This record gives sequence, C-alpha cells and structure tokens, in this order.
Amino acid sequence: VKGYGKFQHQFWRELHFDPRLHTPMYFFLSHLSFLDLCFTTSTVPQLLINLQGLDRTISYGGCVAQLFIYLALGSTECVLLVVMAIDRYAAVCRPLHYTTIMHPLLCQALAITSWVGGFMNSLIQTGLMMAIPLCGHQLNHFFCEMPVFLKLACEDTGGTEAKMFVARVIILVLPAALILVSYVYIAKAVLKVKSMAGRRKAFGTCGSHLLVVFLFYGSAIYTYLQPIHSYSEKEGKFVALFYTIVTPILNPLIYTLRNKDVKGALWKVLRRSRDSG
Repeated sequence: VKGYGKFQHQFWRELHFDPRLHTPMYFFLSHLSFLDLCFTTSTVPQLLINLQGLDRTISYGGCVAQLFIYLALGSTECVLLVVMAIDRYAAVCRPLHYTTIMHPLLCQALAITSWVGGFMNSLIQTGLMMAIPLCGHQLNHFFCEMPVFLKLACEDTGGTEAKMFVARVIILVLPAALILVSYVYIAKAVLKVKSMAGRRKAFGTCGSHLLVVFLFYGSAIYTYLQPIHSYSEKEGKFVALFYTIVTPILNPLIYTLRNKDVKGALWKVLRRSRDSG
C-alpha cells in the first residue's frame, strides 16, 4: 500500500508539472474527475452498508442530504460537459484564436458557473421535494432517487412534477442540445481538413467526449424525463446503477487510455520507479 501511494503521488506530481497538460481541456478534465469521484461517493457507501447488513435503513434527513448532494453533482456534470464541448469547439473551429478565447480567467469562470448552476438546480428540486407530504417510508431502491421519492407522495404531485420537469429540461435537454449543435460545427470543420492524420486526431479527441456524453445523458434522460406513473423501479435500479457507478468509473478510462499525453506521463513515472527500484 505504501508503494502504491508513493507511485500515485509521483504520477499526479508528473501530471501537475508537465506543461503539455496545462491546457483548458485538462483543466476541465480535472474538474470532471473530481466530480465523478464525489458523485460515486454520494451513493456507493450507503449501497455497501445495505448489502452487508440486515438494517437497510436511512433517516429522512440522511435521505434528503443524499438526494441534494447527488442531484447537485449530477447537475454540475451536465453543465460541465457543455463547457467541455465549447472548449472542443473553440479548439477545432477557431484554432488560431483558441488561446485568446479560452483564457484562464474564462475557464475558471466557466468551471465556477458549472458548480454554482448544479447546486442551484439541486437546491430548487430538493426544496420542492421536501414540500410534498409523504405517506410511505420504504424506498425500493439502493439510494434516495427523485422518481422513487415522488412515488411516496400522499397527494397529487402534478403541479410539483411540472415544475421539476421544467428544471430537468433546462439541466438535461438544453445542455444535450447545445453539445450536439457544437459537434455538428466540429464535424463540419474536421471534414474540411485535408490531412487524414489531422482528421483522425480531431475525431479521436472529440470522440472521447461524445462517448461520455452519450453514456451520461442517455441514462439520465431515460430516468428523469419520463412520467412518474410509468417509472419502473426495477429498470430504474439498473439505469441508476449505470449512471451513478459505471459511467463515473469509465470516464477516466475513456479519457486517459486514449490520450497520449497522459499515457506519456504514466510511462515516465513507471520507468522512473523501475530505475529507482
């Protein structure tokens, strides 16, 4: 364990001091990695507790806290993926002005906007959820997810659902549409490149982002944009398991294993460890 910790420290130190990784893309990628780590942590510990113990309970306050945190982190990722699409658009479609457009101050502002927007959306939806009186106390799920929570309501939630649906459209559909539009322009710009090597490089870089977008938005839209009365708890568990655990685990692999700069830093640390050992 001590040796692994030392290796991990050396690897992150190499990433920090490698000038090739001091670009907007890696700045946003660092936020995405931290976000995925927190997103998984918000659900997995409680899941493990439920799996190993007979007492599969969670307090109302703990349930609301978990709901708020995972909604905030998920909403933040929705906005952050749009920001990353804007970065790729600027890099591919405006290469000569890229460093001017994606100024460090703008990158920091976009990252802060992602976090603030995500937490504001969660605050609104969690507040609406807490205003609904609940009749049941059993959630047929491995964490406190919004659609399952709404099924415990004592009264008609049509008005609240409508407000929540608008919020979900803003945080899910609108970002997904912006990402698709940006990649339409990116595809047009790439097809104009005469060099096949240049095309492959551009499509390879953007392909990783598109794969992440497809995995994340596909599962989230399926869960949150269908009516509550047609929500299947059995299918919901599988989809929720996918976008809360599987996708965050795949994100680092999708980005790092296909990135020569990160792989170069990894091999440098491995060679250094081998020579010193």
